[in-house]
Amino acid sequence: MNKDRMSAWLKMLGRFVLMAFGLALCVPVLEWCFEPHVTWSYLASEYVFSLVYALSIGALLSTTLAALWQVSCRWHAALRWAARIGAVVSGTGLGCLVAGLVPLLVYGGAKYKYWENFAAAFKIGLVLSTVAVAFAVTYERLRSRLQVSALELKTKELERQRALKLATDARLSSLESRVHPHFLFNTINSVSSLIPEDPKRAERMLMQMANLLRFSLDSAHSGLVPLEREVKIVEDYLEIESARFGQRLRYEISIESGLHFASVPPLALQTLAENSVKYAVSARRQGSTIRIWAMAESENLLLEVSDDGPGFQAAELPSGHGLNNLQERLAVVFGERARLEIQSTAEGTSVRIAMPLVVSHPAGMMQRAANTAGTLALKA
Repeated sequence: MNKDRMSAWLKMLGRFVLMAFGLALCVPVLEWCFEPHVTWSYLASEYVFSLVYALSIGALLSTTLAALWQVSCRWHAALRWAARIGAVVSGTGLGCLVAGLVPLLVYGGAKYKYWENFAAAFKIGLVLSTVAVAFAVTYERLRSRLQVSALELKTKELERQRALKLATDARLSSLESRVHPHFLFNTINSVSSLIPEDPKRAERMLMQMANLLRFSLDSAHSGLVPLEREVKIVEDYLEIESARFGQRLRYEISIESGLHFASVPPLALQTLAENSVKYAVSARRQGSTIRIWAMAESENLLLEVSDDGPGFQAAELPSGHGLNNLQERLAVVFGERARLEIQSTAEGTSVRIAMPLVVSHPAGMMQRAANTAGTLALKA
């Protein structure tokens, strides 16, 4: 017998002994309640004999009924419960017959009326056995359900850990794509060309690039950031790209009032803007117009970036693409409450994110409440 089986057996034996000691106490307690003039020595002797009955009946039921209970699970309901009830009755009767030999040996046959005491002991034992079996069955069922629930929680925790690892890998991949050398080289070349013509704009572009890189590095450790900060990073990114594409890159940003302090995953909106720059602006000689907006709908925050570029198919996106990484990050943070939708045609592409609306600043919450109240008043 290995250690696990020995430990389980000792635990079962401990529960059996504790239950026997507890049930044996019922008989002297009842006698003391209905016959308050009994002596303590008499109650002690009654407890000893009651304990003998409890151990005898309990040993028979625990060895036979446990096996029968498992085997009968496959039987018809009527037969199953008839067999179980019969086992309780017969086990109680046999236990009383065996346990009754102890007081018979102590008091002798002349003083101890074996069959009369057997009838009384059987009635009391059957009631207590039924209660004990019902308690044991209920306890085992609850313990089994608890074990199943614990296993499910452990499984979910493992899945959550895997999802977090996946999200971390996605963030690192997203971060690597943002600090890719070609982006840095293009920005540096744009800054170099602007220095003799517009040194102030060149300096501003360097600051914007520094802000973008700093935000990208910080995003690996951030959970959610205010939408206002995310929009500022998007503006910096688009300004940097404007220096390279010139009039080919046109953009509009519209944020609903009261949403500036709404919480969003870092670089979520920037990822959508970068996708439009790659598939719309750089793909056409005439460039494209990128429209960015955020609004609240019921309890959700909607972020959308659309363009009038040639479009693309979501199925054609390579593994590790920014949109795939973003979708995985949304699943980790919000679960099924967030979704990313792509609508792409020959006339343009629209990428929308829907996520729970979480306002992290009191001023934003007050503003949102005021806007909602105003909207309801206008509708009324």
